Amino acid sequence: MNWFILSLIAILFWSGSDFFSKLGSPAEDKNSHLKMTIVVGVVMGIHAFYMMTAGGVSVTLNDIILYLPASICYIVSMAVGYAGLRYIELSISSPVCNSSGAVAAILCAIVLGQRMDSIQLVGVVLVTLGVVGLEAVDIKLDKRFAEKNNYVNSMKAIIYPLIYCAIDGLGTFADAWLLGSYIEEDPANVAYELTFLFTAVIALIYLVKVKKEFFWKESPKELMHLELPKLLAAVVETAGQYAYVFALSANAILSAPLISAYCVVSMIWSHIFLKERLTIGKYIMIAVTVAGIIVLGMGDA
Repeated sequence: MNWFILSLIAILFWSGSDFFSKLGSPAEDKNSHLKMTIVVGVVMGIHAFYMMTAGGVSVTLNDIILYLPASICYIVSMAVGYAGLRYIELSISSPVCNSSGAVAAILCAIVLGQRMDSIQLVGVVLVTLGVVGLEAVDIKLDKRFAEKNNYVNSMKAIIYPLIYCAIDGLGTFADAWLLGSYIEEDPANVAYELTFLFTAVIALIYLVKVKKEFFWKESPKELMHLELPKLLAAVVETAGQYAYVFALSANAILSAPLISAYCVVSMIWSHIFLKERLTIGKYIMIAVTVAGIIVLGMGDA
């Protein structure tokens, strides 16, 4: 399976992760980001142990340490992103977060010397313009929607996705640098998942011992109802991560900005199911991004 198909799979799953993460991050729950981190870490840990047993993937402590720069960037950025979802609309947060693909592509070109042909360059430029343009278009929250959902129309709201963008871009660059040359895709993915599991254990201890909050204070039925979106987010996040690692290893400079376009699909879900408002400007930027995806597909063919 080539990098383009793998990138499209990652786009589909990660847009679902965005949507379910938003459902699992109500504004009134101040610890929702910790809970999301715990659930995602547990699901990834389960997948890691499956890959090490049934999948036959061998992972050493050296692999975990070697891949640690990418793992730390991804985990920290995701936790920050989860925290930000309490304050801002998904249709605004997701495009800002996913400018990280453009950051990674620039770093890959400057530092790693990766290059693209003219058709691929046009595709990357279109995708990048679309994603960045989504930030600039209608960045101010609709006041009525914000008040209804207890959002914050301030720098506090936008600072989370901006931090996510910077840290995730560094993580993607670290991935492109490490994958293939220093560590293979399967061990890298499992190393990341085990690191996420360790982080989840630390977050759980902090939640229970310091925050004095418990997952199990509700009945099993109520617990499942409250935390099901987090579980679904964790499952599709894990699936998307698996496709993403192989796509990035095959073609980092193109797959990074392409996969960042999953924010477009996230916006569609938010418009349909969360009733978030899409302006004409946003529709234009979505069209530009989709055009870039098509051009990248044609270039690969």
